[in-house]
Amino acid sequence: MEISIGTMVLIPLIAVAAPLLVRGIGHWVAVPLVVFEILLGILLGPDVLGWIAPDAFVDLLSELGLAMLFFLAGNEVDFRAIRGRPMNRAVIGWLISLAAGFGIAVVFAPDIPAAAIIGIALTSTALGTIMPILRDSGDLKTPFGLAVVALGAVGEFGPLVAISLFLSGRNPSLAAVVLIAFVVIAGVAIYLAAKGHGKRLHVVITATMHTSGQFGVRLVVLALVSLVALSLVLDLDMLLGAFTAGVLLKVILTGAPKQDVEMLETKVEGLGYGFLVPIFFITTGVEFDLKALADPATLSLVPLFVLLLLLVRGVPSLLSAPVGADRRTKLAIALFGATGLPVIVAVTAIGVDDGALGTGVAAALVGAGMITVLVFPLVALAIRKGGADAAGRRHDDTTDVPIEG
Repeated sequence: MEISIGTMVLIPLIAVAAPLLVRGIGHWVAVPLVVFEILLGILLGPDVLGWIAPDAFVDLLSELGLAMLFFLAGNEVDFRAIRGRPMNRAVIGWLISLAAGFGIAVVFAPDIPAAAIIGIALTSTALGTIMPILRDSGDLKTPFGLAVVALGAVGEFGPLVAISLFLSGRNPSLAAVVLIAFVVIAGVAIYLAAKGHGKRLHVVITATMHTSGQFGVRLVVLALVSLVALSLVLDLDMLLGAFTAGVLLKVILTGAPKQDVEMLETKVEGLGYGFLVPIFFITTGVEFDLKALADPATLSLVPLFVLLLLLVRGVPSLLSAPVGADRRTKLAIALFGATGLPVIVAVTAIGVDDGALGTGVAAALVGAGMITVLVFPLVALAIRKGGADAAGRRHDDTTDVPIEG
């Protein structure tokens, strides 16, 4: 396997430069880290400077990075916190998105396979991208944050199920049977872990936390690779296995000493966000077909897909708004719900590989996803902050008015 020395050095250089740019520009505007990773990948990629050339080794690391992104998303979701109304509303909203996305895509897609790919892409929410943003803004544990997390969990898991059912190349009935088999196997593993069968592992995790054994990190890798391999054996999308592995590990670690769980999560996040995940986003930029957008007709699809993401995914997300939420909160939830990229990248790649989707349409969809990641969270947080500031000013005005008599 031939590896370019320039590529080997420049990808880590981008990974280091991106957080510095976020920190430098953060004094004026909070730009998500992945935006710089993608843009720098485009800049140094074949369509602009040509300093980085994709190769098989980088593609492999990129696939692992995508799998790790979904693993971390599955591991971070606290299903106990979002069960009930948030999860139920999120599921209903996603089903509406799926119907709307496919219905709209059928109108302008050349055939049913292309419509299925575009429709599924329009139903996604980038949970792995928005959760760090919510955490940094202090919204993660609020009713608003829990509503967005529920949207993201369903908006990542739902499209993966749809991909496995409709884009596997099987008869949908057979695909459903295979998917059920996967769910049963994964469900048994999660059930056994929930009943305490994983508690014996806690002792080993604690004992090796500060040694070269690092059993906890190795267990993470085993869980991730095993369920990804199971997905591939069953000819399902590998990201379904990666997301499920994250959920499984969270259940296994339930009841372990809190400080050990936090330390293990820090190490796994370091492996993911510090190494593998940046490679995925940088490679997304490097392999982005910028030349395809030189065609005015293709370029015009980008704002169209941004609008469709707002309509198809954002509007149904309003169902997840907490009880009594004001207009600003609802609008912010709609914008977060319509923020999508990783699933869009994955599903369009499947479409291009299968010949069902042209590279121009794929580039337009990915470009729209990039814009949502860049713009929607920033606008959503600004709207939320504006609402909070306005409420604060009203409170101050009320409390500062002297009481007559």
